[in-house]
Amino acid sequence: MALETLKDVKEIGGFKILRKAERPLKQDGSVDWEKYDALKNVIPIAIDDDLNTISFKIQNGPIKEVGANGCQVDTLIHAAKEIIGSLNAKFPCKENETCLYHLNKALQALEDRKKDRELREVEGLNQK
Repeated sequence: MALETLKDVKEIGGFKILRKAERPLKQDGSVDWEKYDALKNVIPIAIDDDLNTISFKIQNGPIKEVGANGCQVDTLIHAAKEIIGSLNAKFPCKENETCLYHLNKALQALEDRKKDRELREVEGLNQK
């Protein structure tokens, strides 16, 4: 039921979602896993509605040093927020509201960290 809430969602945290129907195929109809893996560098979130699965390719290394090759942990929080928010719209309760509050606080903490790193000119680098 949770992933059903993402059925019409086209992006999460600024990243487009790769759906099963968009996977690159070989001529025989099987998935071209080499092309699929390369595509995951550009579209790091994949949802398979049939299998009720979502996967994230996480950034490997600092962006300024290795380039963008995945999503950050805040993207996972955005996904959780999207799911809980949709469920809360259908089945509102105090616990969902509390969860959404804390997910928003987590995103704010990560944004504050990023701003601090930008001020110190170490954002995107493998430095403290």
